[in-house]
Amino acid sequence: MQNVIITGADGFVGSYTTQYFLSQGVAVLALDMGAAPNRLKPHPLLTYRCCDITDTAALEASVPAGVYDTFIHFAWAGSAGPARVDYQLQMGNALNTVACLKTAKKLGCSRFVCAGSIMEYEVEAAIHSQGSRPGMGYIYGMGKHIAHCMCKSVAADIGIDLIWPMITNAYGAGELSPRFVNTTIRKIIKAEPLQFTAATQNYDFVYVTDVARAFYLIAKNGKPFCEYMIGSGTARPLKEFILEMVQALAPDQTPIFGDIPFTGTNMPLSVFNASAAAEDCGFRAEVSFAEGTKMTMDWLKTIE
Repeated sequence: MQNVIITGADGFVGSYTTQYFLSQGVAVLALDMGAAPNRLKPHPLLTYRCCDITDTAALEASVPAGVYDTFIHFAWAGSAGPARVDYQLQMGNALNTVACLKTAKKLGCSRFVCAGSIMEYEVEAAIHSQGSRPGMGYIYGMGKHIAHCMCKSVAADIGIDLIWPMITNAYGAGELSPRFVNTTIRKIIKAEPLQFTAATQNYDFVYVTDVARAFYLIAKNGKPFCEYMIGSGTARPLKEFILEMVQALAPDQTPIFGDIPFTGTNMPLSVFNASAAAEDCGFRAEVSFAEGTKMTMDWLKTIE
């Protein structure tokens, strides 16, 4: 693995991953929507290009074939916020992922690595339960699951290795979205009440630098047509994560459990099993949740 293409390279996870690949001596063609990168810093091995990847024909025309060996796909519109429930947008993301897979093959890449999500498992559990009425919040995960299913068949048909890392819950310094860790830390900073569900559902979190290193190791060592869960390796009930975070960041504050109803799906701990990434690829998370949330809070304080 010497030359890679990374889409969504200036995003939260994409930028950390791009920087890690560069640190390992891998040349990166970084593709994103901005005229210039906001997160990425200049590097001798980095080429940045403003690119709308929905126009894969233009991408094929502008990138020389036979130069890049691996295509890593992060670009996905509506990964946070209200757009997660836009089913037309999420279906478009899935179709565009397949188009990028086919483009990777045309450009001579031998491997296509796409950022999947643990929500794919949540979708399966919610949809296939008799009488279930899954909420609109599952639409994002449905898009990822559809992309996974279609890519696996298309990759087998056209002859390119598909590797599918599945992120549990990435967090860390630099994330701007209103996801769980960010929202909770902001409440801690403002000394607002910490109200949660009973938080008995199983969960996992993984710091963004660990995610970036996982993508490098999975792209390098992952087995074709396999999926790899990227997590801390210590999945447990959400309540335990919350208590760890509060103890590390605000030991004088008391979280309140049970005030908010839980309407999601509780998955067994076996779903979070990250042993394949360790055994096949050599990845093990290094940043504890207490340490990671502390770094995230320190960063959030600089922008609040």
